[in-house]
Amino acid sequence: MGSTELDHGKNFDELSPGDCFVSAERQLGDTDIAAFAELSGDHNPVHLDEGFARATLFRGRIAHGLLVQSVASGLAWDTGVFRGTIVALAEMSMRFESAVRPGDTIRLELSVVSKDAAPGPRRGHVRWRTRVVNQNGATVIDGEWLTLLHRSKTPRTIGQESTK
Repeated sequence: MGSTELDHGKNFDELSPGDCFVSAERQLGDTDIAAFAELSGDHNPVHLDEGFARATLFRGRIAHGLLVQSVASGLAWDTGVFRGTIVALAEMSMRFESAVRPGDTIRLELSVVSKDAAPGPRRGHVRWRTRVVNQNGATVIDGEWLTLLHRSKTPRTIGQESTK
């Protein structure tokens, strides 16, 4: 499945249930895992110590689940779908289905599930199914995001609100 890279974001009115966007791939390595451990303060040895991790049910080191989810949000941004159109990420749910190991490559599949015109005429909620898959096509995270998107077809920069 190829990646989707848009030259502009999609606003609420341009999206329909079933629309799907696929990110480029990104490999997660030792430096990503170490940097996330430092940034988050999560120094669980299952992420950092191969000897320790070999004795766990994972049989080796794994990336932090929230690192994988964070990278997925960056991959979503890189598709272009949210450029100039997103107001906020309002809600997120996820199930960690499979471990990501150092050296694995992931991509994100975003599919529009539903739309709700609330909260008003300038913005609407879009619910997305989010699926992070590895280089073998196995789902590593399955979840949903709820975003608040502009309805206007006029692109905006992040933080810029219309006064209409």
